[in-house]
Amino acid sequence: MSTDEDPSDDLKVTPPKTWATGVPAVTHALEYSLSQTSPRRTALTLLNINQVKGFDCPGCAWPEPKPGQRHLNEYCENGAKHINDEATSRRITADFFREHSIEDLDDKSDYWLNQQGRLTEPMVKRPGATHYEPIGWDEALSLLANELRALDSPDEALFYVSGRLNNEAAFLLQLFARAYGTNNLPDCSNLCHESSGRGLGQSLGIGKGSVSLDDIHHSDLIFVVGQNPGTNHPRMLSSLEETKRNGGQIVAVNTLPEAGLMRFKHPQKARGVIGRGTPIADQFVHIRAGGDLALFQALNKLLLEAEDAAPGTVLDHAWIDTHSTGFHEFAEHARTISWSDILTATGLTREEIEQVHERVLASRSAIVCWAMGVTQHKHGVATIREIVNFLMLRGNIGKPGAGVCPVRGHSNVQGDRTMGVWEQMPQSFLDALGREFGFTAPAHHGYDAVRGIRAMLDGDAKVFLGVAGNFVRASPDSAATERAMRGCRLTAHISTKLNRSHTVCGETALILPTLGRSDRDVQAGGEQFVTVEDSMSDVHASRGKLPPASPWLLSEVAIIARLARRTLGATPDIPWEQFEGDYGTVRDRIARVVPGFDNFNERVSRPGGFHLPNPVNHGTFRTPTGKATFTCNAFEMPLVPEGHLLLQSLRSHDQWNTVPYSLNDRYRGVLGARRVVMVNPEDLAELGIADRDQVDLVSVWHDGVERRAKNFTVVSYPASRGSAAAYYPETNVLVPLDSVADASNCPTSKGVVVRLEPAAVTA
Repeated sequence: MSTDEDPSDDLKVTPPKTWATGVPAVTHALEYSLSQTSPRRTALTLLNINQVKGFDCPGCAWPEPKPGQRHLNEYCENGAKHINDEATSRRITADFFREHSIEDLDDKSDYWLNQQGRLTEPMVKRPGATHYEPIGWDEALSLLANELRALDSPDEALFYVSGRLNNEAAFLLQLFARAYGTNNLPDCSNLCHESSGRGLGQSLGIGKGSVSLDDIHHSDLIFVVGQNPGTNHPRMLSSLEETKRNGGQIVAVNTLPEAGLMRFKHPQKARGVIGRGTPIADQFVHIRAGGDLALFQALNKLLLEAEDAAPGTVLDHAWIDTHSTGFHEFAEHARTISWSDILTATGLTREEIEQVHERVLASRSAIVCWAMGVTQHKHGVATIREIVNFLMLRGNIGKPGAGVCPVRGHSNVQGDRTMGVWEQMPQSFLDALGREFGFTAPAHHGYDAVRGIRAMLDGDAKVFLGVAGNFVRASPDSAATERAMRGCRLTAHISTKLNRSHTVCGETALILPTLGRSDRDVQAGGEQFVTVEDSMSDVHASRGKLPPASPWLLSEVAIIARLARRTLGATPDIPWEQFEGDYGTVRDRIARVVPGFDNFNERVSRPGGFHLPNPVNHGTFRTPTGKATFTCNAFEMPLVPEGHLLLQSLRSHDQWNTVPYSLNDRYRGVLGARRVVMVNPEDLAELGIADRDQVDLVSVWHDGVERRAKNFTVVSYPASRGSAAAYYPETNVLVPLDSVADASNCPTSKGVVVRLEPAAVTA
């Protein structure tokens, strides 16, 4: 198909798949890769992705096996698609922008924009202009620097970061922002896993997971809660297969049956090519949306009752007494949760929950993995705290095969946070940064993503710099987000490819094209490499192998360093030019500021890099009491009025973050269209709606604003009762800006109350 047109909607629905990957995954990966670039470039990318001397996949953050244990093809279907989508041979030049006005581009789909290819030179939209036009790097960066210097306060600027950014550039960006005078560093974690960091911080004193890949392989029992590994991080399936082959059991907790959690056909193993593959989930817990808190409250209630019946045989009192506080208050509270409430919230029978409980009692170690199906609910933080309670009861923190495992869906989102990209970094970090570079970092908290949108709407933020990502399409309440961006004096985006954030722009707008993860990076000091941190705190190098898409591209490090130099001048005295020429000098400074990065350059040069120490695994808890904290979490469940459903937004299989690669969701059996809403057939019967009816989705929120996603086709689907599922970013318009998780401010994209109305206009 020509890249000058979108694929036409032609909905076909087949039964959902009961297995994932296998030969079809290899075929689809190669087909997409070869549609983007040559066989030679495809081979070069696929042989180097996730290899010790190659580059890190820009997709998910699932860790690689140790050096010497990696397969020649250490990637998944979606990783192969994503890296070759970046390595595409298609190019966007100045002629393209002369041909297409911004209004014209804004009428195009996300698919179409992405398919046009790599950006090749800086572009500017000047005030009142209808088109982008070329601009030199010096002028572009001076224009942005002048706007920053002209603001009345540094807090009128926002510096947004996506998880695609590498550690070196992330460190420099937060250094620049703080030397400039603001902590306004919203990032993609604000939109997805902020609840994880908040809940874990309150309970364990650390904002990230505690397990390793080896723990996953050798755990007795793994919960996979609110996530779809088959689509969002398929390499996790090979790890879960290893768990099963080592005798471990897996409990899948989800509102939708997910193919990858049923059976996995490893495409690099004979059993995955000619055999039936490996069954993954030993039990599928088909839970109601938002019912995970109640489920873990039920399991905790059962564990306490089992201990009452057989004292000293169920709970790990030695661990509880030595390492925790608040147990007795928690236990008293947990016993008060009623079974009536639990069964209503979960939609499960007591027998199903007790079956899970029996698996827990039979295990010696347990891990709970989760993703946005947990975090993007109003009570997401409370759910994570309750998961920690569950693990602590049997001492499943800090021992082999046990712990917490928030699974990040983006390459270096965890590393960006470690490097200081957070609007609420602790004072100890700010003090270390200030000592190292000779300035006083601002102490007041900055804007997160949601508050940043509000600040732009209110006129309190006037300049937006986005580094990687697609902020407009990743954010909630699409209409409000677009008004916010268009109200800015200047918006600028450091990007590899065209996306919606370039078409929804401020009075002045800049597109600053950058190197991709797969591109060679040569600076004054020679060929450079960057580093990333995966979901399990392993830090390793990433070295691009392809010639850059254009001679006019700059690296993210170079763009940030040059912008900082123009904005700040010589005060404070920071060697930006040296940082641009030799990334090793950035790592030397990181080593002196960020805990755990001592001898950074030396350690990251070893094959496979190094593992960051996790204090939780050494019995150290950075909480006010110095111990892990049992918490009392009030029972909560989403309240859905009669005639309404609870909508969760999700990715299709052929999609990476906000970018669809086709209109197909192969594993769910939804092909040829994206504006579909999946609803349980019993719910459809109660609502008087038929399969394939055309409907509008209307979200219900107390501000009285009607948020409507038009012209969706209803698909009868085995979703849990009372829920509906549809793809983002098409449904982000339905998520109110003020509908956020308690304590974390994370948008509640998995818990939107909607009603289905007959479509006003047939699609």
